[in-house]
Amino acid sequence: MPSSYPAAAAIGLMLAVCAALVGGMLYAAAKLGPRRASRTKLEPFECGVDEVAPPPAQFAVKYYLVAILFLMFDVEIAFFYPWAAAFFQLGLTGYLAMGFFGAVLAAVLVYEWRSGALEWD
Repeated sequence: MPSSYPAAAAIGLMLAVCAALVGGMLYAAAKLGPRRASRTKLEPFECGVDEVAPPPAQFAVKYYLVAILFLMFDVEIAFFYPWAAAFFQLGLTGYLAMGFFGAVLAAVLVYEWRSGALEWD
């Protein structure tokens, strides 16, 4: 019997106890908690300011497009940080791989720019 079995058993026991505690708390909150809904409780509330006007029915697609483009480029640029940290250890292969990755990012940016996705009119 290897020495890792007692540690695995202890971890399993802790997970089971935590799951039982969380389940018990959720059950107790559902059964014992108040259930009185009122109009005040059901109103939307944001940043401590009461609603002064109803929200617009729809948002323009350009807001979502800009948000998606920002997230896409933000996440992809995050891949450059580990590459920069290990730049000297990667050698020519790592340099060429990230050069290709950067070229694809630049091509996508040029495509988005020319297609008018970055215009705010």
